[in-house]
Amino acid sequence: MSVVRPTRTRKDPAPPKSGRRTGAAKGNARVQRASGHRTDLLESMLRIRRFEERCVELYSAAKIRGFVHLYIGEEAVAVGVSETLTPEDAVVSTYREHGHALARGIPAEAVMAEMYGRTTGCSGGRGGSMHLFDASRRFYGGNAIVAGGLPLAAGLALADLMRGQDHVTCCFFGDGAFAEGEFHETANLAALWNLPLLFVCENNLYAMGTALERHEAQTDLAMRAASYGMVAWAVDGMDVEAVEQAARRAVEGIRTGTGPHFLELRTYRFRAHSMYDPDRYRHKAEVERWKERDPIGLLTDRMRENGELGDEEPARIEQRVTDEIDHAVEAAERAPEEPVEHLLHHVTGSPSEAVG
Repeated sequence: MSVVRPTRTRKDPAPPKSGRRTGAAKGNARVQRASGHRTDLLESMLRIRRFEERCVELYSAAKIRGFVHLYIGEEAVAVGVSETLTPEDAVVSTYREHGHALARGIPAEAVMAEMYGRTTGCSGGRGGSMHLFDASRRFYGGNAIVAGGLPLAAGLALADLMRGQDHVTCCFFGDGAFAEGEFHETANLAALWNLPLLFVCENNLYAMGTALERHEAQTDLAMRAASYGMVAWAVDGMDVEAVEQAARRAVEGIRTGTGPHFLELRTYRFRAHSMYDPDRYRHKAEVERWKERDPIGLLTDRMRENGELGDEEPARIEQRVTDEIDHAVEAAERAPEEPVEHLLHHVTGSPSEAVG
């Protein structure tokens, strides 16, 4: 797997006129910023992991119903990519989007309420697990159809381009989308029209229960994407810092007008395709091998080796995340369900709303 090397994303302050001590202080400040940033990355991944684990408990207790697709194991992708986007950028996601939504900044309370189908949910309780949506944060789904978000992302990117806005549209999708015409149509038009579109392929090696090598003759997805004339490369999707570095490089390239970029983030989901899936298509030993590269464990070990993570800090982070999710569950339990008489709202219009 190729990993993008670190790139500078900002200029250092002007060098001091004299004094090694000042230079050392500047270096220490950079180290502290980097350490603080890694702590933020770790907390963001833990928030997703613990949210998903709580969803397992709630689903088993029949508090959450319908289809639920967990993001456990892939947290580095959502967190690393989201770090490079601005609030004005747009995000289009898949049905495995809890992690994307949380990383985008949608509050856990709003996401959990949506899982419960309550009116305080980010989609008003009408979307559920697969249709999270928040226009105020330019988070446009949550799409239940494989590759269904790709044409939408192209439309958003085209709109920004036509308005002359310096925005990027980021579209997440799985390796299974390569078997769909929507990907190829979107890739072709994005390259042809030089759209500001970031393709983020979460290659977790399985399209539902079908292994990548069983549905694709050429498994180097980045190479195939490059055939459309866009910049493309593969990245270790279990390393959040490698993901962030690659995504930042791609986003910066898009903003300079070099057209769409494609990232193949090689990752792995530790859980089955969905809560309904018996997961009989892969060996447990394979899952355990990938768990040795747990993105949360990788970053935690790196920070400890660098002396950036004290003995008490992990417990403090865990407590903050636990309190946040506990509050989200409590709020969802108290939130109202939509009244039956409102079921046609947003579905049909009244005669007074019709255009004469």
